[in-house]
Amino acid sequence: MVGSAESSYWTICNVCEGPWELTASRTVRVWLKRDSGQYWPSIYYVMPSPCSCMSFNPETRRLSIGLDNGTISEFILSEDYNKMTPVKNYQAHQSRVTMILFVLELEWVLSTGQDKLFAWHCSESARRLGGYRTSAVASGLQFDVETRHVFIGDQSGQVTILTLEQDTCTLVTAFRGHTGGVTALCWDPVQRVLFSGSSDHSVIMWDIGGRKGTAIELQGHNDKVQALSYAQHTRQLISCGGDGGIVVWNMDVERQETPEWLDSDSCQKCDQPFFWNFKQMWDSKKIGLRQHHCRKCGKAVCGKCSSKRSSIPLMGFEFEVRVCDSCHEAITDEERAPTATFHDSKHNIVHVHFDATRGWLLTSGTDKVIKLWDMTPVVS
Repeated sequence: MVGSAESSYWTICNVCEGPWELTASRTVRVWLKRDSGQYWPSIYYVMPSPCSCMSFNPETRRLSIGLDNGTISEFILSEDYNKMTPVKNYQAHQSRVTMILFVLELEWVLSTGQDKLFAWHCSESARRLGGYRTSAVASGLQFDVETRHVFIGDQSGQVTILTLEQDTCTLVTAFRGHTGGVTALCWDPVQRVLFSGSSDHSVIMWDIGGRKGTAIELQGHNDKVQALSYAQHTRQLISCGGDGGIVVWNMDVERQETPEWLDSDSCQKCDQPFFWNFKQMWDSKKIGLRQHHCRKCGKAVCGKCSSKRSSIPLMGFEFEVRVCDSCHEAITDEERAPTATFHDSKHNIVHVHFDATRGWLLTSGTDKVIKLWDMTPVVS
C-alpha cells in the first residue's frame, strides 16, 4: 500500500519512484519512496478547483491536470520531484474535464469534457486548434501518432474514430459493440487493435488495422470494467473491475469471434416450439418453451438441449456459460484451458496506471487507498 487520504481519489499516475495522486479535495500530491522504504508526499499542491484527470509526460516532466471547472492547468515538475511550477492554463471546456492526453510528437493536448466536446490545443501557445461534438459524455480517449487517429469512447457505448489535422478533423467511423457505456479504451499501435471496456462487464478487442471488422469479446469480470492497460512486449492485456478483480489476458493466442445469435421460432436441436410460436404449439399439442442460445454455435435452443455449461477461453468466456449438448461434447480439455489469470485487489478499483518498464501496477479505490503491485510474476 502506498497511502491513503481523507477524500476519494480521482486518478493516479506513476512517475519516478512513486505515484502522482489527484483528489477531490483539490490537492495534487507526489509520493516518493524514502530510505525507510515508505512512501511520503514530496509535493502537496492545492488547485483552485477539484481535480478530475491528468496526463504526465516523463520526458518533459510536463503535468497536465483537468479540473471540474473545465480548465486544464499545466505544470513542469522539477528534476528532484520536489516542486511543480505552473506554466499555463487552457480554457478547454464548459464543465468538468474527463480525459487528457498529451502528444509530445505533435505538441498537442487532447481532452474531453462533460460538455460532450472533444478538443485539441497547441501545447506551445495554448490556442485551441479544433473541436468535435460527441453524442454522449466521453469516458475513453486514445491517440495513434502514425495515422493521427483519435479514438473516443462515450457513455452511450459508442466508439468514434476521427482523423486530426492541424486545425480540422474528419470522421472516419463510429461503431458499437457494448450493451453498456464505454468506461475505458486502450490502443496497441503495433498490432493496431483497440480494446474497450464497458459497464456491461465485458472487454472487446477491435481489429482496426486488419480492416475486417473483427471484434473479439472477453468476459472475465463480475462488475463494470474500470481501466485497461496493455503490455506490448508480452502481448498481455490487464483489465481491472469495480469488483476489485484484476484480470491478465494472454492476447498472444488465436482467439475466435463469438457467433451471432440465430433467430428461430422453435429449438434448432429438437424442434420444440418456443412459447410465442402459437401455431406450432397448437398443431403439435405441446407447451411452448423458453428460448436460450448456445454461446459456441449461436443456435437457438431450449433448456433441455442446453443443460450443460462450459468455459470457452478462446472465445473470451473464462467463466462457464450455456452451451448446447452437442457443442459441450465437442469442446476438448485443451479448448477449456484458461487464457487469463485472475487476481483480487481487495478494494473496489476506480483508477489504474501500469508502468510497463518496471512491471508496476498502481490501483486506487473507493476505500481511498492507493496500492502498488509488482506484476512481473504474471506479466513477463
